[in-house]
Amino acid sequence: MEPRISVVTLGVADLARARAFYERIGFRPSGASKPEVAFYRAGGVVLALWSRAALAAELGRADPGDAPTAVLLSHNVRTREEVASVTEAWEAAGGRVVKAPADTPWGGRVAWLADPDGHAWEIVWNPRWPLAADGSLLLPP
Repeated sequence: MEPRISVVTLGVADLARARAFYERIGFRPSGASKPEVAFYRAGGVVLALWSRAALAAELGRADPGDAPTAVLLSHNVRTREEVASVTEAWEAAGGRVVKAPADTPWGGRVAWLADPDGHAWEIVWNPRWPLAADGSLLLPP
């Protein structure tokens, strides 16, 4: 696994309010944003805002309320096959597989993992979001 964080997803109670706040403080939405999720460039990382309830449902967990666990750390990989190899390495190192690698409805591949403390991570290959040589995501403008 290349050591980097690609996307930080914040689970929010009110997406419209969160979008307005982040845009007020200078974040500009990417063309990849959709009504149910917002994406912003944040240096070498992408900040995503997503409904806390939708995030909890995707992970198969109860909505944590205002707990700091309403965060999903994402590690994007270069190839579809790399999702499985990173998942295997993660588990071998003592992490837990929450949801095994699987194809997504949007054409990618994803695995949901947890570190030893239970922090949620997504290992994802997205064919529409290639990685630059430095590992940063190439989001649409």
